[in-house]
Amino acid sequence: MKYTINGITLELIRGDIASQQYITAVVNAANAELRIGGGVAGAIHRAAGTGLEKECKPLAPIRPGEAVITGAHNLPNKYVIHCLGPVYGVDKPEDELLANCYRNALKIAEEQGIDSVAFPAISTGAFGYPLEPAAETALHTVVAEAKKLKSVKLIRFVLFGERDLEVHRQLLDGIIEKMS
Repeated sequence: MKYTINGITLELIRGDIASQQYITAVVNAANAELRIGGGVAGAIHRAAGTGLEKECKPLAPIRPGEAVITGAHNLPNKYVIHCLGPVYGVDKPEDELLANCYRNALKIAEEQGIDSVAFPAISTGAFGYPLEPAAETALHTVVAEAKKLKSVKLIRFVLFGERDLEVHRQLLDGIIEKMS
């Protein structure tokens, strides 16, 4: 599904974040130490190879809401932007920290002149953030930030399951309807 918001293409797809060809930067739903883990972090690190963890080591630790950038190593992308999402029920305020992940990733992309970014559903796996409020925060943040973007022309949400895709689609349809 493709949408155009403020001249930015916003896509929602079901897929694997570690195999996003033709996307300049993928976003890693990282852990604080920027190491291989489960879920998105595990998939990205396994696909990128050991060089990614070596490059990440001096950048760690990061705090919830923060983002850092590395090369993509064996991934089909040029960069990985690592964001530490909040652990639901632990890191407060969850919604603001989650929004900061998306804001900071897009800020880094702009600073680096990156034209396309792919996001997973940050914090919705092992960090326990419920899908609907996480998707609502993510989409509202990205739509608000789209007005400020100059370099980034494509933002893709790569969602693991069919339900994840449907929830994001329904919420984004609602946001766009309110905008018109």
